[in-house]
Amino acid sequence: MPKAVILLADGFEEAEAINTVDILRRAGINTVMMGLSGNLVTSRGGVKINADARLIDTDASGFDCIVLPGGNQAVDTLGRHSTALRLIEDFAKKGKLVAAICAAPKLLAQQGLLKDRRATAYPGLEKMLDRPRGDRVVVDGNIITSQGPGTSIDFALAIVEQLAGKATAARVRQEIVA
Repeated sequence: MPKAVILLADGFEEAEAINTVDILRRAGINTVMMGLSGNLVTSRGGVKINADARLIDTDASGFDCIVLPGGNQAVDTLGRHSTALRLIEDFAKKGKLVAAICAAPKLLAQQGLLKDRRATAYPGLEKMLDRPRGDRVVVDGNIITSQGPGTSIDFALAIVEQLAGKATAARVRQEIVA
C-alpha cells in the first residue's frame, strides 16, 4: 500500500489538507498528517487539527509521497524549517511524488525543484515558476502542483492516480461525485 505524508504547519489551508487526506484515505493510501513540531496544528481559518505524528519524531523516508498544503503562513513556516526542506528535496531527488498546492509550489521553486518543469500555483505566484501553466492541476514527472482550495479535489485525485492508478482514482471520483 502506498504511503503519503501531509506536512502541516500553523496557518495551513484547511480545504487543501483535509480534502487531500480524505481522498487519499478513500483510495486506500496510508496517509499521515504530520505536524512540524507539535500534534495540534491550527489552520488559516482557526480549525484545530490533531496531527497523526510530529515530523521531529518520525522517519518519513519510507513514504512514497509528500504533500504540501498552502496557506501563506504555513508555507512561510515550512520555508524556514530545515528538516522539512531537506525532506522535500530528498523526496524530489529520489523520484518520489512531491505534491504542492496554492502557495506551496513557491517552496519547490525556491529549492530549484521546478527548474524547467511545467507547474501551476495560486494566481499571482506564477511569476516564480519557470514554465507556468494556468491549469488547475499540473503533473510533470514526479511533481504535482495545483492552484488553491477550489482545486483541491482534482489535486488529490491526481495524487491518487499517480500512487494507486487510474482505476482507483476513477472509483474515488465516482464515490465522491466529483
